[in-house]
Amino acid sequence: MSDQKIEVAANPAMPSAPKRRVDPLSLVVRFQSLIGLVLVAIGGIIFSPRRHGEILFLNPDNIANIVRAVSETGIIAIGMTFVIITAGIDLSVGAVLGLSSVVTASMMISGGFGLIPTILAVLVMGIVFGIVQGTISTRFRLEPFIVTLAGLQAARGLALIVSGNQYINISYGDGPGLAPPVFAVLGERLFDNTVPVATIVFIIFAAIATLVLNTTRFGRYVYAVGGNERAARISGVPVSMVKIAVYAITGFASALAGIVHAGQFNFGSANDGMGYELTAIAAVVIGGTSLFGGAGSMVGTVAGTIMLGALANILQLNNITPATQLLATAAIIVLAAVLQSLVRRREGLGR
Repeated sequence: MSDQKIEVAANPAMPSAPKRRVDPLSLVVRFQSLIGLVLVAIGGIIFSPRRHGEILFLNPDNIANIVRAVSETGIIAIGMTFVIITAGIDLSVGAVLGLSSVVTASMMISGGFGLIPTILAVLVMGIVFGIVQGTISTRFRLEPFIVTLAGLQAARGLALIVSGNQYINISYGDGPGLAPPVFAVLGERLFDNTVPVATIVFIIFAAIATLVLNTTRFGRYVYAVGGNERAARISGVPVSMVKIAVYAITGFASALAGIVHAGQFNFGSANDGMGYELTAIAAVVIGGTSLFGGAGSMVGTVAGTIMLGALANILQLNNITPATQLLATAAIIVLAAVLQSLVRRREGLGR
């Protein structure tokens, strides 16, 4: 009996389970941010100016400047990832950063509030702003694009009112009109003056967001809503609450970035954060998060953020004009979106 079994198992005529063909394009899209980051790093090494034989791109101070420069947009991009996975968008994040920087500076300088009350108040403000936008979008079934575009204008207007259209400079010390000296740590570097504090905030926030997205029920709900909202609703997923929650997260992220911004540059301005929403969206898309919803990762977003920062740094080291930098970024965004569209089309045909 055992011999017969061996013969049957070894018989080449017996049908075997079909092997699933791996689509190379899908793999490229899945790891596009990491591939792009490696390519940009290689390009940076090749095209970097030299000084006394040293590759300036690899200089530790230059690397620290890259990660410091992308910390604020990276924090926003982490929040934006939640929204885009649900097939939404948030155009108000840059304006909320500006509002948060103004409120942070105003509370400490004009209001005389301490560090902890200021930070808590600004973070709560960002969360409430996001909840309002998410509620309006879901309750009245309005496109997030329209709602958050209006939110952008509202946040800028509030920032202008609070600041009186003036820079609010932050000076440190004890007494009226001075901010707590500990707040200045956001503009400093730790570990032998190498790692910017803003970067540490970015990394911690990214780590927490990764755990939430990958290990919690809420994270599974986010993917479910973006993958198929109707099926998620039938399955008992609280779709409206999930949508409101992801906008609350972007509001929180924008407020956190605004606090970091005020601490790094020692002022608050209603114009802070202009264009940050586009950079954050670019980092998320380049990081492999699908604009159609249902797919994405925090690791990809972090890699996409650093990639954009490294690319901008390479161009700056070679004295390339800002206009060319914008064109290069635009080309990368279009390429990432095209690749996503091609993969989605292939998968659709495969069904």
